[in-house]
Amino acid sequence: MSENTSSPGHFFVYKCLFALTFWNHVSLSVENKLLTPSNNFSEDGFDQKIKSLPLLYTNRHQSKSSFDWVVIQNTTESLSLSEITNGNVKKLVALLSNFKQGSKLQNLTLTNVSVDWRALMEIFQTVWHSSIEYFNVNRVTQLSDIKKYDFDYSHTSMKALTVKKIRITALYFIQDHIYRIFADMNIADMTIAESEMIHMLCPSSVSPFRHLNFLKNELTDLLFQKCDNLIQLETLILQRNKFESLLKVSFMTSRMKSLKYLDMSNNLLSYDGADARCQWAASLTELDLSSNQLADAVFECLPVNIRKLDLQNNQISSVPKGMADLKSLEELNLASNRLADLPGCSGFTSLQFLNTEMNSILTPSADFFQSCPRVRELQAGHNPFKCSCELQDFIRLERQSGGKLFGWPSAYTCEYPEGLRGTELKDFHLSELACNTTLLLVTALLLTLVLVAVVAFLCIYLDVPWYVRMTWQWTQTKRRAWHNHPGEQETVLQFHAFISYSERDALWVKNELIPNLEKGEGCVQLCQHERNFIPGKSIVENIINCIEKSYKSIFVLSPNFVQSEWCHYELYFAHHKLFSENSNSLILILLEPIPPYVIPARYHKLKALMAKRTYLEWPKERSKRALFWANLRAAININLPFSDENRCGETD
Repeated sequence: MSENTSSPGHFFVYKCLFALTFWNHVSLSVENKLLTPSNNFSEDGFDQKIKSLPLLYTNRHQSKSSFDWVVIQNTTESLSLSEITNGNVKKLVALLSNFKQGSKLQNLTLTNVSVDWRALMEIFQTVWHSSIEYFNVNRVTQLSDIKKYDFDYSHTSMKALTVKKIRITALYFIQDHIYRIFADMNIADMTIAESEMIHMLCPSSVSPFRHLNFLKNELTDLLFQKCDNLIQLETLILQRNKFESLLKVSFMTSRMKSLKYLDMSNNLLSYDGADARCQWAASLTELDLSSNQLADAVFECLPVNIRKLDLQNNQISSVPKGMADLKSLEELNLASNRLADLPGCSGFTSLQFLNTEMNSILTPSADFFQSCPRVRELQAGHNPFKCSCELQDFIRLERQSGGKLFGWPSAYTCEYPEGLRGTELKDFHLSELACNTTLLLVTALLLTLVLVAVVAFLCIYLDVPWYVRMTWQWTQTKRRAWHNHPGEQETVLQFHAFISYSERDALWVKNELIPNLEKGEGCVQLCQHERNFIPGKSIVENIINCIEKSYKSIFVLSPNFVQSEWCHYELYFAHHKLFSENSNSLILILLEPIPPYVIPARYHKLKALMAKRTYLEWPKERSKRALFWANLRAAININLPFSDENRCGETD
């Protein structure tokens, strides 16, 4: 290695992109690097490389320990520099000072900048008075000694500034000293992203900002409230911040007279239908509210002139009729919400594109295209379609729509019933007899008139089926109780039964189940979580403990039950005990009918139990309840070794 490269010294690497235009208009791109002494190039080799380029000039110090900047003022259009520190910032400023207004340099990118506040401002000030129009700064750290800086914005060529990943190490400083510098910049386009910025000031005077991008910061509802100086702003991106109030966001935009596009996606926005009315900018035509916490009330707080609206990935269950009158709306995205049906177009008379993918639509309305005649494309795939007669009308509608269903047929498959799961809707067919209710009823009546009359008489007046079913259940319960041998468990069992129920069914349990079992005949001791869960233990531990100490487990089944996560736990542990001990320890009480398709997929054990095991059904008629309580008592028929301190009717 030559003597030149062994000398100490440290420089940062920069790249120059040169566009050299010759008389024959041929463009040549050249990349040069100023090398540190550790690189495997001698100074003579580097100098020879520069000399080999036409129309290039380099001025090099005579010192053998360093290289000077390569400056090609009339041909450089883009410049990219990295590893900027306080030690070399003066060289950077000297370099940029060569690119006066009128030079060809238009694009400057600085990466990995570790300087104090004043040095950064000197870089910005030099750029502001140069020929540079587009300035990008990536990864700025170690900003210390932050003080007020009198920035000169005059006589600039700047059009756009992009700053990403600013990390400030100073602990105590006046934040306005930073925000004021950026708020008053006289450029059209500014981006400050991924910088944990918590606020931004309103410009001191009418601002030329047309595009602002504050992606992935920590901004809140306080941003730009009562700000009158952003009247030229057209695009505002506030994605991935900490906004919570949609009402305050609307107030923020109300003074932005030119705003057309607003991105508020991936925030924490909600709207509860407050008394105050939302006030949006009248010029706003495109709004992105995706990935927030908005519910049905959001349709009370939308810009009246909006044309494109994105509400995907929220908590919307329906589009209330008469709530929104968006006559200019052309495109609406409601994907990944909780819709149970396709929305109508009574409030969206100009709607052309609608997306309702990945909702909870079982049977879409067949009259959708009649209520929405202007819709050109409907995306309704990836919903849990229930393939039934009602869905046949929607399938026929697709054939008549002329290809308006986006993603047909692959995105449209049956989810219910289970036997048809995965079947594409285009391949689903039912006979006319199966779907024509009138024809089916007439045929059935003609063939079974006498039988139906007899069965109807018995069902209405004698209620034979109900009594037969309850008698059979009672007989089976007595037989199982007779074959049980609980003697081995008498030393550990403390309760006759553990009760599992949803809090929404607590009234029935406290007013009906517990009084009839504990205060009636038979002296039944029940384990209830409100009375017998031990404070200090986890809920799961209490559940297991109560189930293990109980002879039986009573499950009060209803639509509320299958929506409770803790009921799911209790059912799981009781089911585990059923197989591990090979015992008949489960008692199922059907308080309210549960349609099979309402039971979540995680309740497969409950589906299996209800299909294979006998359950007690709570009768609505009072005359039948005595037999119900007799059956239930027979299912809990066991003598427990209670001590004097734990007698029947006392709590554990």
